[in-house]
Amino acid sequence: MVESLPKRKHVPQEETWDITELFATDAEFYEMLDITLKQAQDFHKQFYNTLNNIKTIEHALDTYVEILINVDRMSNYAELRLSVDVTNEAAQTLSSKLTNYNGKIASELTFVESEILQQPESLINELIENSKYPHYLKKLKDKQQYQLSPEVESTLASLSPTFDSPFELYGITKMLDIDFGTFKYKDQTYPLDYTTFENEYEDDPDTEFRRKSFKYFSHAISKYQHTTAATYNMHVQQEKIEANLRGYDSVIDYLLSEQEVTREMFDRQIDVIMSDLAPIMQKYAKLLKRVHGQDTMRFEDLQVSIDPDYEPSISIEDSKQYIFGALKILGQDYLNMVERAYKDRWIDFAQNKGKETGAYCASPYATHSYVFISWTGKMTETFVLAHELGHAGHFTLAQKHQNYLESEPSMYFVEAPSTMNEMLMANYLIDSSDDPKFKRWVIGSIISRTYYHNMVTHLLEAAFQREVYNKVDNGESLTAPVLNEIMRDVYGQFFGNAVKLSDGVELTWMRQPHYYMGLYSYTYSAGLTIGTVMSQKIKKEGQQAVDQWLETLSAGGSQSPIDLADTASIDIRTDKPLRSTIRYIGHLVDELEKLTDEIEQSE
Repeated sequence: MVESLPKRKHVPQEETWDITELFATDAEFYEMLDITLKQAQDFHKQFYNTLNNIKTIEHALDTYVEILINVDRMSNYAELRLSVDVTNEAAQTLSSKLTNYNGKIASELTFVESEILQQPESLINELIENSKYPHYLKKLKDKQQYQLSPEVESTLASLSPTFDSPFELYGITKMLDIDFGTFKYKDQTYPLDYTTFENEYEDDPDTEFRRKSFKYFSHAISKYQHTTAATYNMHVQQEKIEANLRGYDSVIDYLLSEQEVTREMFDRQIDVIMSDLAPIMQKYAKLLKRVHGQDTMRFEDLQVSIDPDYEPSISIEDSKQYIFGALKILGQDYLNMVERAYKDRWIDFAQNKGKETGAYCASPYATHSYVFISWTGKMTETFVLAHELGHAGHFTLAQKHQNYLESEPSMYFVEAPSTMNEMLMANYLIDSSDDPKFKRWVIGSIISRTYYHNMVTHLLEAAFQREVYNKVDNGESLTAPVLNEIMRDVYGQFFGNAVKLSDGVELTWMRQPHYYMGLYSYTYSAGLTIGTVMSQKIKKEGQQAVDQWLETLSAGGSQSPIDLADTASIDIRTDKPLRSTIRYIGHLVDELEKLTDEIEQSE
């Protein structure tokens, strides 16, 4: 039998992150939990019913920030502890305790925004003009018409643990309850779980093996589709209730309000990609089919490499030369941050049982960023790591130049720095070799990993979400058959006849935690649009464009996404950047086809 993943306690320490800078022990965390609740209670006693002048409001906000930084620090610690091993009972207990305390802490603090918004408009405007938190206050003012009474806001805050419970239930079902078992292939028994399937089997070059693993994976998760659908329905119905309470026209409008973008910008991102990028990705799917000599291109074949035999392998140590080489254009300070990430164990590389799937970057304001990744040894991991270090670089600069309330940008912009780094990695690798096979591998990787994963997969999730929220706005409930039908229709619209949708495609909605994070999925394509255009500007303009980009990153959340893009000389009010990005993807697919012809003719 093929060996399964090791337990967390058996992985090498140097492959794990060191989170002791947040809290040295769980006991220290629990102590801070009690301290922070007491701070919040004292804060309520000191400032409740007093926020009626600029001096008091500014003083209150300073103290408010100190409490929020503690909450942020604890929240990140709990997430980092649990995500590397969701079977760890101590981490589960710690996370649950934090969830319960968060509701209590939040209910003590909600009066701040309520009281500020009860002040005359002239005072709020004067506050915005003179405060160290101007953009935070401007966003707050924009939400004024949707603000509820202080009592209701406090009640909603105290109920936050209940509102968060569907996401927790989803994670428990996904990572703890589903028994995938094993499957046999050519007299060999293979273990199966989320991590192994998504990190190892999904892009395996053996077509028969890949399809069989997908079949068994889909069969396993299908047994939990009704529970997962009920969990998801609970989540979106809660969002609908709050949207109605606050007076929004739709759930989508409610969720977009935090992002500072218009419904037109949201719809445009989905509609243009569904119409203009679809033919390009269908052409790519047909090229994969041709290269691999397949009679039929199936959904589970879309993530296979254009040339699996050429897939370079790479160690964690050797990855440094590529990461440093690609990102050195951003300057020495940026490289120093990357070097610290490796040296000071900001990165969790390990693969182990119980570790969540995917990759992310957590950036607590109190310390520094932490990168979550499962290192498989495939060269494509350099793109993943460059992506997550893009988040780390962004928040390192933002937190250096902005206070806590002004440090985090709109969700619409947050994926731009990460995907821009992937483009820098692609440009670096393409320029590093004249070998047609290597160039084809690089372009194939940037299409399959960066554009297929971040632009297509997440965009199709967004198209799925839009249909879900339209149904919820029409008073409908969501069941597994309804969700399956929406998912299958979205994939069918995008891939047309170029890809056969195997049984199991309709269950793809079960695999993505982004659905519990508001309208997050579509922002990958928005970020990749900005990232692609910016990487091309850096390639053409050099240091001037780099300086603009570093200024943009340093602005953090002190500007709207439109203004941030303006700082980088990119106008996202129009569809020009998006259509430029799609043309670039079309160029990459054409180049991939050209290189394939060249390679085949030389063989």
